[in-house]
Amino acid sequence: MLEEIRIRGLGVIDDAVLDLAPGLTVVTGETGAGKTMIVQGLGLLTGGRADYALVSSRLGRASVEARLVVPPESALVKRVRELDGELDDDVIIVGRTLTAEGRSRAQLAGRSVPASVLAEITENAIAVHGQSEAQRLRRPSTQRDALDRFAGPAVAEPLARYGRVHTRLAKVRARLTEITGRARERAQEAELLRLGLDEVERVAPQPGEDVALGAELSRLEHAETLVQSARSAHGALVSDPAAGDDVPGAVDLVGAARRVVAGDASLDPALGELANRLTEVATLLADVAADLASYGAGVESDPARLAHAQARKAELTALARAHGTDVDGVLAWADTAGRRLLELDGDGDQSGALAAERDELTAELAALAERISAARSAAAERFGVAVAAELAGLAMPRARVEAVVVQRDDPTGLPVRGRTVAFGPSGIDDVELRLVPHPGAPARPVEKGASGGELSRVMLAIEVVLAAADAGATMVFDEVDAGVGGRAAVEIGRRLARLARTHQVLCITHLPQVAAFADRHLVVHKADDGSVTRSGVVALDGPERVRELSRMLAGQEESTLARGHAEELLAAAAADKAELARP
Repeated sequence: MLEEIRIRGLGVIDDAVLDLAPGLTVVTGETGAGKTMIVQGLGLLTGGRADYALVSSRLGRASVEARLVVPPESALVKRVRELDGELDDDVIIVGRTLTAEGRSRAQLAGRSVPASVLAEITENAIAVHGQSEAQRLRRPSTQRDALDRFAGPAVAEPLARYGRVHTRLAKVRARLTEITGRARERAQEAELLRLGLDEVERVAPQPGEDVALGAELSRLEHAETLVQSARSAHGALVSDPAAGDDVPGAVDLVGAARRVVAGDASLDPALGELANRLTEVATLLADVAADLASYGAGVESDPARLAHAQARKAELTALARAHGTDVDGVLAWADTAGRRLLELDGDGDQSGALAAERDELTAELAALAERISAARSAAAERFGVAVAAELAGLAMPRARVEAVVVQRDDPTGLPVRGRTVAFGPSGIDDVELRLVPHPGAPARPVEKGASGGELSRVMLAIEVVLAAADAGATMVFDEVDAGVGGRAAVEIGRRLARLARTHQVLCITHLPQVAAFADRHLVVHKADDGSVTRSGVVALDGPERVRELSRMLAGQEESTLARGHAEELLAAAAADKAELARP
């Protein structure tokens, strides 16, 4: 139940507080005073789309905040606790803030949450029924949804399973279509992959082989040059007296220098340090000389090996060029191509498994669709009876509404009860609401079979039936009495008063006959200082309420005749409410 709503900076409402209570609360006011802003604010609280054009240009921001009273152990309280919300006893604070720059923020129990979470929380607590909802009821999908809501778990449970099966079946069918429809292209792709993999397998490249082979080719092609370089360098480091070389090499010269310095190293530590360094140099040069001798001896000129390496290099180069990469890139392609080829080769087996799954899912979907259709058909009769009962209390005692559940034949559809019918995410049924205004009249689509006033009453009856089936404790009606007057208006007021015995009802109305039944009467008033128009909300009681009803009746608050009529309306409504309260 809503305990309080505060609206700031929304449209012409500068700052208004609506103190609500159990029973029927009506909101009235002059045209343009801001009554619609109350409904807009409730729409924001229920996660509706934000209209930033409604933000007050003077304030630059708009906010709506409400105190929602809920049972302590309700599922709603448990959900708020799951979201780490802060509860004030049995009160949940919900709010929505808009800025002129186009930003929106939702608050739930002291925490910022997405608007979708706010919608989830308020879905079963606040039900807004207005003229826009009545217009949406003209759509076939909305009419089907209305019947499904009335049917309850009998439709909701199999429909949830149907939705999952329908989604899976669509994916399986798409996959089968892809496999069978592209069979030729996939076969060509597989053949190209096989040819490429065969070539890679024939060449059998190894990781980094092209780089290693390039280095080996360079040694083989320049073997004589490399040997000569090694020998020359070795001769510069070490002389060979046996070969008649009497010119000392670098190793000999450094050794001689070391011996000279070492002889006098004891005279000065610094000279001793230099002797040590000469020793290191001599050792390093001797090692290099030995390595040069070993290298020169190891380099061989091998024409057969050179020819083989050149042929292998050409083979690897051709393979790499064909793939536009190096040997490592070719190996990576081969790995990917191998997996892709396995996938393509497995499509034949996969298509058989998918076809079997398709048939199994189709059978399950048909069974679920038949179960859903049967539940809808059973609910349709009860739905018509319930709406007819509401219409009887709205001065249409002989009218009835039929919910017609039909299926359309479709050769590519779902086999159900010996027929092949069209199907979609919501089942196989087309649902149409039809009105029979009086016995003997033909049933016509509800939006075509009623006058303006009758249509309002039919829509109200349907909305009340649906809202009564909901778990929501607060029901909001936005001028659903439009186009109605006289006795029918009184019957609407009486019906809302009866509904308010089990629900909290908030009604935006322009009819005094409806307003007279209120347990609490709020009026939206506007003030204009010549430059800025502002609106506020005040609660009426006693004489003030009589004056407001007089204004609604005759446009004259002080008219004696209008005041008498207003007092008569209040007295008649009080008597009706007392009659409703009797067991």
